Amino acid sequence: MTTTFDFDVLVIGAGPGGYACAIRAAQLGLATACVDARDTLGGTCLNVGCIPSKALLTASHHYRAIAHGAWSSYGIDAENVSLDFARMMAAKDETVRGLTQGIDFLFRKHGIERLHGWAEFSGPNRVSISGKAVTAKSIVIATGSDPSPFPSVDVNNEDGVIVDSTGALALKAVPGRMAVIGGGVIGLELGSVWNRLGSQVVVLEYLDDILPGMDRDIRTHMRQLLRRQGLDVRTSVQVQRVERDGASAAITLETGDALETIVVDTALIATGRRPNTSRLRLDAVGLKTNERGFIPVDRAAKTAAHGIYAIGDATQGPMLAHRAEDEGIALAERLAGIPRDVHPGIVPAVVYTDPEAAGVGLTEETAKAAANPFRVSTFPMAANGRARANRETDGFVKIIADEKTDVILGAHIVASHAGTMIAQIAQAMEFGATAEDVAYTCHAHPTHSEAIKEAAMGIRSHPIHA
Repeated sequence: MTTTFDFDVLVIGAGPGGYACAIRAAQLGLATACVDARDTLGGTCLNVGCIPSKALLTASHHYRAIAHGAWSSYGIDAENVSLDFARMMAAKDETVRGLTQGIDFLFRKHGIERLHGWAEFSGPNRVSISGKAVTAKSIVIATGSDPSPFPSVDVNNEDGVIVDSTGALALKAVPGRMAVIGGGVIGLELGSVWNRLGSQVVVLEYLDDILPGMDRDIRTHMRQLLRRQGLDVRTSVQVQRVERDGASAAITLETGDALETIVVDTALIATGRRPNTSRLRLDAVGLKTNERGFIPVDRAAKTAAHGIYAIGDATQGPMLAHRAEDEGIALAERLAGIPRDVHPGIVPAVVYTDPEAAGVGLTEETAKAAANPFRVSTFPMAANGRARANRETDGFVKIIADEKTDVILGAHIVASHAGTMIAQIAQAMEFGATAEDVAYTCHAHPTHSEAIKEAAMGIRSHPIHA
């Protein structure tokens, strides 16, 4: 007897991984539905993450450049510069609104049924959405992640005193003083926004350096640059307590054997994210998460339960929107019978500070740990013609290649356009390219990407301009 289902594919979660999976599945002729508890599509990334934070990073960058006279080096002088904070936040909201509406349009265009509510498994191939049973041949878990809580800290995004990343994107005014607890990507990006707008920002990181997981040269360089920009970056700091003190937050921290209490207008808890898997009732289909809440999957995104898959932040790996999107598209194609794989080691990571930092593949530290001989070449952005013309000389391009085969193993960039530049290396690695392949590819002049060519030349010979 043939089993009939309501849908071929049901995607739980409408973030970048979920909506990309749903759109691709529908494009390939599969009857597709997507369920999400938000009123708007796009998940954390479009609503309260990647997109609004980049809108504020861009706006605050322009404000600081004008207000602090950075444009004067071009012969452009501005007087009586003022900040209309409400308009800046409204522009951020309009950007979010336009993109989420765009995803809604794509759902309608491709005939994807949009379901609203919380989905819980109620049996094989079956979920319950606000009490209504829905069945599907294949169910994809793409529920993303939430901010990790800090022990014994009451986050209240409404009053702006102790907030997480969501609250830090919706403050009603620029805080006089802000503490960012956590020196990772989220903390440094949001700390940069409020620092540029006039807040005194202190970053408190438990580890001995910021940006854990990134190449050491990036971490060292970025720490110096951020301090130069006015952020008080403190490492090897243990935050013991964060307590509300009226309209302020009192933070007790330990550095070495010394205790210190600082009082700030806003404390931002930016200690990472955790998978949003606890409300799925996975036990109904015999699934368990690991100790950190991730759902175990194989390379094809299959869970231990037949017909159930998981992608993105719900699974172990870099918590990045583009990773989730790639996995979602690949999974949709496999469900439609198209062989498709993803390479988990080729996922670029970007920090959208000013300058940006980006990396892909092995760091120099992980390359050393692998114990295979390799070569490293670094080219300074100060020797790049376009960077000098744009007064954007901070940073470098660093390429790591196998000593014997010349195959690129990784790359790490600090530059004003690092997030865009890293794509060339990611694509080169996807095709197994060598440093020589990149070095002898003609790059347009003058561009920031010429620094990649020069660094690649340095693996086997010498760069031309350094």
